[in-house]
Amino acid sequence: MWATRTALALVLLAVGTSVSAVSKSELENRIQQLERKLDSRSLVDLMDQVKALQREVQQLRGDIEVQAHDMDGLQKRQRDLYLDIDRRLHRLETGGVEVQPAAGAGAPGADLAGGSVAPPAAGSPTRDVTPAIGTAGASAAVAAPPVALNPADERKDYDGALEILKEGRYSEASTAFQQFLSKYPGSGYADNAQYWLGEVFYVTREFQSALGEFEKVVTVYPDSSKVADARLKMGYIHYELKDWGKARELLNQVVQSYPGTTSARLAQERLDRMKSEGH
Repeated sequence: MWATRTALALVLLAVGTSVSAVSKSELENRIQQLERKLDSRSLVDLMDQVKALQREVQQLRGDIEVQAHDMDGLQKRQRDLYLDIDRRLHRLETGGVEVQPAAGAGAPGADLAGGSVAPPAAGSPTRDVTPAIGTAGASAAVAAPPVALNPADERKDYDGALEILKEGRYSEASTAFQQFLSKYPGSGYADNAQYWLGEVFYVTREFQSALGEFEKVVTVYPDSSKVADARLKMGYIHYELKDWGKARELLNQVVQSYPGTTSARLAQERLDRMKSEGH
């Protein structure tokens, strides 16, 4: 009986040892397989993450391009808003631009544009006329810049200055408009040039200079179509300077003096804004 029990114990011990050995081997194999699967899965996940990041980068690039395009559009619209160009910009006077004669050269009977001089009155000594034509002073008067100016050149210079302003080259635009006003004081475009000169200073926030230039539009060219716009901008400037009373006064003048115009509408919008802000 004792021998039988001993033999059975030995058999169970052998079987248990074999099962343990097999289980350990299988366990190691399974662990290795799991590790390989985990490694493979990690790589797949990493690749997925890389692809996702690439898609995000491409999306961001697209967004940046869209924003850059929108920014260009906003800058262009801002320039257009500041310039406020309308159909009156390139108007021409009927029959061309009238050139003013030079001071001191408009003696009765003198046709500076044609270069001819009327004959002297009866009884006038010939010597009073002939030497005058040959003198350097008379020659200078006949050759004065306003006489020699070409309307086509005048239009070209004006358009050139305006184009510089459109491109946002404000310092150059200021110089160009000042030169135009100096060169063509009697030009049909002088009021517009004076207004755009004020606009240059307004855009660059040189408000005191802008006020002076816009004031010239109002006082020197009272019949100009740009007077309403000049007064509107003067109101805007006083708003920027926080001079609420003066801003309100000027803007109300625009609303009352130019009803139904774009300037009046913009002035009213700014007045409404001031009211909402408590000014």
